[in-house]
Parts: sequence; structure tokens; C-alpha cells
Amino acid sequence: MLVLGGTRLSRQLATTLREQGIAVISSLAGRVADPLLPPGEVRIGGFGGVPGLIEWLRSHPVDAVVDATHPFAAQMSSHAHQACSVLDVPLLGLRVPSWPPGPGRAWVGSLDEAATRVAARTFLTIGSLGLPAFAARPEWFLIRSVDRPPVLPARHELVLDRGPFTVDGELRLLREHRIELLVTKDSGGPDAKLHAAAELGIPVLLIARPVLPDMPVATTVADAVRWLL
Repeated sequence: MLVLGGTRLSRQLATTLREQGIAVISSLAGRVADPLLPPGEVRIGGFGGVPGLIEWLRSHPVDAVVDATHPFAAQMSSHAHQACSVLDVPLLGLRVPSWPPGPGRAWVGSLDEAATRVAARTFLTIGSLGLPAFAARPEWFLIRSVDRPPVLPARHELVLDRGPFTVDGELRLLREHRIELLVTKDSGGPDAKLHAAAELGIPVLLIARPVLPDMPVATTVADAVRWLL
């Protein structure tokens, strides 16, 4: 199996498949300097677009490809869909469902739209690639990232940290920095910061997921394994 990963679910899937004696190659984009690696064989870096992925699949025959990338990795999902369609390789999406509606939660269609609705003290957890949309804003931002982003707003405090985070820890962070708004991507799954924001009555602005290619989708590792087998 080729698992396009970089997520918690992708690491869990690689672990489960190896426990069942199935060979797995996990592919990571390489955007994090010190990524959490799954067990088994790992390749890091892009394939070189759709032609590169097609060539890789031809030289590394696999029984199936699992797109277990982040829900916002739309380009990789599109490339996987195109390459697997050309070669008739089975493709499965593995991703957690979106977060449900709740008090204080609102969705916007893009980072640019979110940037027009920020508060005086906003907590951004959107990844380094999304920060340029906020670079010209005059508001103050608390920014959390695994690595130091190349672009930052003028007024900010940067926290370099990697989860999983606890609700208690998120409550302390939000209180300490007097946060008035949380802006994050609709990644889905358990999330301590959303619980903390709800407990403190802090509104949450969620970036809606991009439209991904049509493919079978599993929402749990167990469902993915059943589909693959």
C-alpha cells in the first residue's frame, strides 16, 4: 500500500497494516522540519506533479493508494486522483469528518475572508502557508506553529509547539493572552482548543474545507483496513 500521509490517521493506518503483515510505503510532503514518522518505509518530498506520481506508481507497483493527507491538502488529493485514474489503481480517502455546528462557531470560505473578520486579539492555528493572508492586518495575533513561519503579521506572539494539546493547557493559553477570537481550519477530530474556546465563550471562525475529488472515503482506520482487504 502507498499511504499519502502526514496525519495522525495515516500513522495509525501504517501501524495497523504492518501489524497485519501488509507492506506499507508512507509518503510525506516534507513541509515540517522534524515530522512524526510512521513505522515502516517512508519517503519524504513531492512526486513531481501528476506525471511524477504516475511514473512512481509504475516503478513501485502497489495494490492500492490511500489518501490520508490533511483535508486541506487539495493539490495532493487531486494529483492522486488523476494518477490513480490513469493507471486504474484503487484509491481510498481517509479523513475525519468535519466539525459539527456549535455555539459560537461560524464557517468562512477562505483565509482571505477570515482575515477581514479578525478581532483585536486573535489566536491563529492555520499553518504557515495560510499566514500571508493575515500579514497586512493591524490586529495582534497569537500564532502557534510547529516550525517558524516565513511570513508573520507585524504584531504577533509566536508559540512553537506541536500537539496533542490538552483542554487545560488550551484554557491557560487563551486566558493568558486574553484571546477574543479563534481562527482555525476545519480539520475535524478531537480538538482541545475548540472545547476550551467553548468553555470560555470565545467565538471560533472555521475555514471551510476545499472540495476534494470524488473517491471512496473512510473515516476510521478500521473502515480503511476493511476496504483495503
